[in-house]
Amino acid sequence: MSFFADKQTLNDLNIPGRHKNNSISRLFDTVITMGGRKLMDHLFQHPLTDAEEINQRSSIFRYFSTQPVTFPFTAEEFAVMENYLSAGGSNIMHVLSKKVLQIVAQDTAYEQLNGEICKTIEMLNHFRDFAEQLQDREGAYKEQLELIGVIFRHPKLSWLQQERGVNSLSLVKLVKYDHLLRTAMHAQMKQLMTLIFHLDVYVAVSAIGRQRRFNYAVALPKSSNKLTITDLYHPAVENAIGNTVSLSGNKNVIFLTGANMAGKSTLMKSFGICVYLAHMGFPVAASQMEFSVMDGLYTSINVPDSLELGYSHFYAEVLRVKTVAEEVAADKDLYVIFDELFKGTNVKDAYDATLSITEAFSENRNCFFIISTHIIEVGEALREQCDNFSFTYLPTIMEGHKPTYTYKLTEGITQDRQGMIIIENEGILEIVKGG
Repeated sequence: MSFFADKQTLNDLNIPGRHKNNSISRLFDTVITMGGRKLMDHLFQHPLTDAEEINQRSSIFRYFSTQPVTFPFTAEEFAVMENYLSAGGSNIMHVLSKKVLQIVAQDTAYEQLNGEICKTIEMLNHFRDFAEQLQDREGAYKEQLELIGVIFRHPKLSWLQQERGVNSLSLVKLVKYDHLLRTAMHAQMKQLMTLIFHLDVYVAVSAIGRQRRFNYAVALPKSSNKLTITDLYHPAVENAIGNTVSLSGNKNVIFLTGANMAGKSTLMKSFGICVYLAHMGFPVAASQMEFSVMDGLYTSINVPDSLELGYSHFYAEVLRVKTVAEEVAADKDLYVIFDELFKGTNVKDAYDATLSITEAFSENRNCFFIISTHIIEVGEALREQCDNFSFTYLPTIMEGHKPTYTYKLTEGITQDRQGMIIIENEGILEIVKGG
């Protein structure tokens, strides 16, 4: 079972889509091979829920980040070997017919096959050398290195090193090696290709983590029921300011306030992305992170209305909250992010709904919530009624009539009310009044 995040959540956090600007998938999309790209897609679609598996995967990424290596093939080189080995089993008569056609009709198919086998031999020897140079005999990549070694030590590949640098093979050798690589050793070659695809991902992800100074989270069993992220920031924001976020069974709700443009949505997205990547075992945009694995993540940040279904924005918000409520009621351990609950209705209804829904959700101590609102009176009421909330805000500092933002979390509930000042600064009333 993998860590769950639905389409709404993934879109809120801009995770999927390697062709989308600033998507998290695109951020890590530096793999070389097609198999590596498919594997990367699979990892993004299926985060983990087992702490041991997560830590094992992240330890491999960490190994390659501390011992940086370059993937040993170019895309063009590897494509030749990948296409050759995946083309199916060898056929002696098929090879012989190509040779005959070369002689009688100057056909190039036999020469092409000869070149593909020679190139594959070169790539296999190159990869063997690469693997032997890796120094991880007792570490995180040990198991994979042992598997690679077993394949290359197979008696049916004893000839491989003797053919280093070969540019052309005799008909007898070509038939023999083609049979060994594509038929007799088919299972081993398939396993080797899978190991190479994984290596491609390990090298790519660790390189991004190293370049961007990301770090690796430590996964804890679900029973630990705690999370701490130090210097959390958004991975796609340059020169971002970090914040520390902490949740536990005793303090399982962060109630976040602050003015528009103070950074609430960005902070919440940063948190969601960090949690998602951590469950993948990927490096995260933080200096440190320790977290209990959970079942899934739900967000309500950019909930759209629906013209087709006739949903207003408010009704779409209600349905979204209902979805999360059903999942929480099913006894799932979840990370939940609500940004500006019920902003599609009037202030009185929004106050009442935010207060009652937030209080009800907070009773589920096995779930962690970050909930933001502009209605600061809700926070005051919750502070009197609940002891499991952390109240934080992102301040606005006025420099004359100009608001500036620290983007730094501060304990408490904001008292900032600069909306009208911003409207006046833009001269909207003068425009409406015609001068």
